[in-house]
Order: sequence, then C-alpha cells, then structure tokens
Amino acid sequence: MSTKFLKIHPADNVYVALTDLKAGEKVSQNGFSVMLPNDVQAKHKFVEKALGPEDEIVMYGCLVGKALTSIPEGGVIGTHNVKHKSSQFGGKTETFQWTPPDVSKWKNKTFLGYHRADGQVGTANYWIVLPMVFCENRNVNVIREAFEEELGFGKPDMYKNYVHELVSLYRNGKTQNISSTPLLKSEGTEKSKLFKNIDGIKFLTHEGGCGGTRQDSEALCALLAGYINNPNVAGATVLSLGCQNAQVDILKQKLNALNPNFSKPLIILEQQKEGTEQELLATAIRQTFLALIEANKLERKPAPLSKLVVGLECGGSDGFSGISANPAIGHTSDLIAALGGSSILSEFPELCGVEQELLNRCVDNDTANRFGELMRAYSRAAEMVGSGFDMNPSPGNIKDGLITDAMKSAGAAKKGGTSPVSDVLDYTQYVTRPGLTLLCTPGNDVESTTAMAGSGANVMLFTTGLGTPTGNPIVPVVKLSSNTKLAQKMPDIIDIDCGPIITGEKTISQVGEEILDYIIEVASGKTKPKAVLLNQDDFIPWKRGVSL
Repeated sequence: MSTKFLKIHPADNVYVALTDLKAGEKVSQNGFSVMLPNDVQAKHKFVEKALGPEDEIVMYGCLVGKALTSIPEGGVIGTHNVKHKSSQFGGKTETFQWTPPDVSKWKNKTFLGYHRADGQVGTANYWIVLPMVFCENRNVNVIREAFEEELGFGKPDMYKNYVHELVSLYRNGKTQNISSTPLLKSEGTEKSKLFKNIDGIKFLTHEGGCGGTRQDSEALCALLAGYINNPNVAGATVLSLGCQNAQVDILKQKLNALNPNFSKPLIILEQQKEGTEQELLATAIRQTFLALIEANKLERKPAPLSKLVVGLECGGSDGFSGISANPAIGHTSDLIAALGGSSILSEFPELCGVEQELLNRCVDNDTANRFGELMRAYSRAAEMVGSGFDMNPSPGNIKDGLITDAMKSAGAAKKGGTSPVSDVLDYTQYVTRPGLTLLCTPGNDVESTTAMAGSGANVMLFTTGLGTPTGNPIVPVVKLSSNTKLAQKMPDIIDIDCGPIITGEKTISQVGEEILDYIIEVASGKTKPKAVLLNQDDFIPWKRGVSL
C-alpha cells in the first residue's frame, strides 16, 4: 500500500489520500503521475483523469457519484463538485461462489458462555428491567437507584465528587481556584458484587408504548421480546401501566412467535392493578431480587464458536473506514461464517449502491427478492417524508471524506465481508441461520445497534473514524478505530486500532484474525470492552419510517 495515496479497486477513477498532500506536489504510483492542482487532505479523494459535468465517479468498483462541474486531472472532489449517484438494481443475476478462509486455527477453540435452555449461548448474564410505556420510566429509574449500588453494580461517580469539590471551594470563598481545579479519577469505593455470575442489571427506558402509531407500539413489543429472548439475558422484570397501546398481551404474542419454548423467568407487573406506587415497586424489587438469586446459579461453560452472533456496525465513519476497520471486521465476519457462526449487517440506507452485489451473494432468489423489496420500501418511505438515502452522510462524514451516500455505503458494506448472504430480515425479526444476515435498520448508530441486540446478537463490532461512544445495555460492543490518530486521542472508547492497515504495517486479514481472538476473550468474560466499562447503555427503538 502506498504511504501517500491509494487506488482501492482497478475500476476506480479516484484515489484516496492517505496523508495530507499539497497543491503543486507531484504524486506517482504504478505508472500514474499527476501534479496536484489543489491541497488534498488525508481521507479525501482526487480524480485520476479530468472529468466533465455528469461524468461518473467510481470508487470501490462502484458508482458513487457524478461530477457537477468540470474537475481537472488530480482535482480534489467534494460536495462542491460531486453529487450522489448510485447504480440501479434488479433481481439476483449470478450464481455466487465463495471460498471460505482457512479457519483451522480456531476449529477447536471455544468461548466460555452462558448456556440457555433453548440452545442459545450468552456472552454475558444480565437481568433487564424495562417499561412497556414511557409512563413507567420513573418507576424503572427508582428500581435502578435501589439496586445498582447496593448490589455492587454501581461505580464511583467522579463527576459528582468533582461538583462536590467545586461547591466546597465556592462555599469557602475560593472561587478563584475553581478554573484550575482538575478532575480526579475516583478511587475504588464501589461495593463488591453480591452476585458473581450476574454481569449487571440493565434498565431500558424509552419514549414509546403509547401515542404515535399502532405500528410503533407493535414494533416496540417485538423489540422488547427480542431483548428478553437474547442469550445474554437471564430474565426480565416488565412494568406496565395498563392502558397503553403496547399491551402485555402483544409482548407475550411476540415472545411466543420468537421462541415457543421460552422458559426464562419473566416478572410482569401492571401499575393500574397493583394499586399504589409503593406496592408496585416493593413487589417488583422483591420478586426481582429472588429471581437474581436463581440467575446467579448459572455459570460460564465452554461453547463452540458457532454460537457467536456478531453484529457489525459503523458510526462516525471517515474516509479511512472503508479501507481499514470495515474490511477488517468483514474478514472477521467471513471467519465466523466459515466456523458456522452468524453475523449481522444492518443499516440499510448505507447499502445504497451496493444492492446488486448483495443480491447476487444471496443464497437463493427468495432471499434476494426479500432484500430488494425491503430496500425499495425503505427508500420510498424516506422520500415520502421529504428525505432520501442521498441525504444520509452526516456533516462529520462529509468533513472527513465521505461526500455521497453511495460512497459511504460502498465502504460501509465492507463490514459484511465476502460470504454468502444466508438470510434477510425485517426490523425485530430474529437471527436463526448461520452465516451473514442482512437486517433492515436505520443507519443511525444507536437505533441500529439497538435493533441487532433485539435480533439476537451476543457481541457487536463497531468501527469508527471520528470517535463514537455507542454501547448497548446487554451486548458488549467492541469499538475499532479506522486510524491510529483516533485510537491515541480517544483511548477511553477505542478497543482495537485498525490504523496499521493504512500504514501498511498489517494486512486486513491479520487484523481481522486479531479481532476474532479479541471477540473470544470478550465472549468469555475475560476482557471488557471500553463501552461496557463506561456503562454506555444506549437504547433507542426505531419509529419506522422516521429515521435514516
């Protein structure tokens, strides 16, 4: 790999700057040579040959845009001179052949997980407390305050201690010292865990369940059912008000549809039946505590790697994401597929322009047709509310080199590796097949990670080029940086640095293998990702048709 710039695919007519390039600088590679007419910042692109208005921009071998104006040879591209354009797609047109990677190194490896009665294996053992409707959020938070610290799941609050110190300075007339008072990390004052085999109690508050559309309430019930059924969950306490759209009966129906043999402990309490708030909360706390005693009896045992269900996510992406971190976890996904495990590629707005490739990778026509139908329906829904996939790139994406949705999508799709697409699922449907599954979710980080956990993921890989702290309440989220600068700048959120791929120090396959080894450590409870250590418990249900 060149240390200055890169042509990703032989069909591309743009190059990616791997370092800052200056106007007037002559760059050369494999017979190509040009004097750059503009400064080109690292992560941004410049054209191979002069382009005229309406000429196509090709990157990753895909159509990713068209020129709005004339662009000179070596000219930098951006939103000022390039617009989104993507290829059309139809049905499955090819028979897909795949050569799996060599997985002999991992054939006999296992992870230490929590074996559930239905055959799923968790990488963690959480109890969850959740409301059927936002009216119960306060009661959920009261239970949180009662349980977390007393059971040893809370952590010292350095920020609360910091404010306490600032208040003390103010009261003692030392206001002049406030601006120079540093934040100090709290020393170990937290209580030891009461239940050694329980990783935590998680509280999933939300703003849904009533109002909005009935479709939203149905989807919420299906999502909550997926969380209760997730292998990382030991059981659940559910608080219902009673009169909301998201009825307990709907939750039970969704849970039965996911798993007719569901046998985990499930505590359901309805405030309008229980009477006073104190009676409701005392009953919830008492029954939950007794259930925790039982859940604590389960211990980690060896499980084959085929029991891994790995969610694949990117957020705060940059111009390096598609050439380092995303293809690295794509290789990990291929390794997992070859081992009989499952992976999930979501974020449908970020598959715009690569649909035909994914259609052709589908295992059969029915699977391909389902993907095409979901993509078209999502695109129409976005356009009906005055938006569209072309509006997907965020200001941060654009600033760091992802200037069209098709360009962003072509790099984002690399997370799915090269294996066959074994299944295509709509939002809240549950993963049941080994191999790569496409799951319809928004591109929004938290809505997407929330959805993958609800569809059965037991660990997630999350790539970022700009720095995104996203985590999940019940699924450990491993954060991977596309560049070393980010890993050094934000070590509190980054677990793995994929920057050595950019510098040529490591290959995509080498990093992908290292990621799989790291997953095994996380799945066994031996390593906690930064998002888990930070209690980054993000949970946002998707209001269908509103988010991109």
